[in-house]
Amino acid sequence: MGCVVKKLKILVGSKNPVKVVAAKTVFELYYPDHEIDCLGLHAPSKVPDQPIGEDETRIGAENRVIFLQANHDADFYCAMEGGAADFSFGPATFAYVVIANRDHTSIGRSSNLPLPPVFYQALLSGEELGNVLDNAFNTTNVKQKGGAIGLLTHHHATRESTYTQALTLAMAPFNFPELYIGV
Repeated sequence: MGCVVKKLKILVGSKNPVKVVAAKTVFELYYPDHEIDCLGLHAPSKVPDQPIGEDETRIGAENRVIFLQANHDADFYCAMEGGAADFSFGPATFAYVVIANRDHTSIGRSSNLPLPPVFYQALLSGEELGNVLDNAFNTTNVKQKGGAIGLLTHHHATRESTYTQALTLAMAPFNFPELYIGV
């Protein structure tokens, strides 16, 4: 008799391979006895390509998940949205993550990466961080690789590792749903 393999279908609101790999990594961690089918799909954020401020960034991730839920069937839906803001200590980039299933939604946030003020000013002028970095560091499509985090930390951290950490933390309500009822 063969062993029945349990499967989970995870949809990510982006085709960016960094985001898809981060989501798959987290679900493999939490569901080691399942086969994880993780697929990245286009899902509109309905915010600018370069969100500015925490609210705009969070709403972009939420919109991606809402779109996936309305148009596709899956066990879990995920989205990651990178943004930037000028905090009291200076400009920084960060990401919001949203994980949802049929019953619950969890929102998490990554740590901040301080941004050089000249980069933040370019974002306020309408440029996207990936393009600013490609120009400054003579890279190509860095946003689908290590991102600003990789470049500015000498690759001691990466965009993927930051998404993985934020998604890992956002899984808490799914681990203990009885503690998060009504939240």
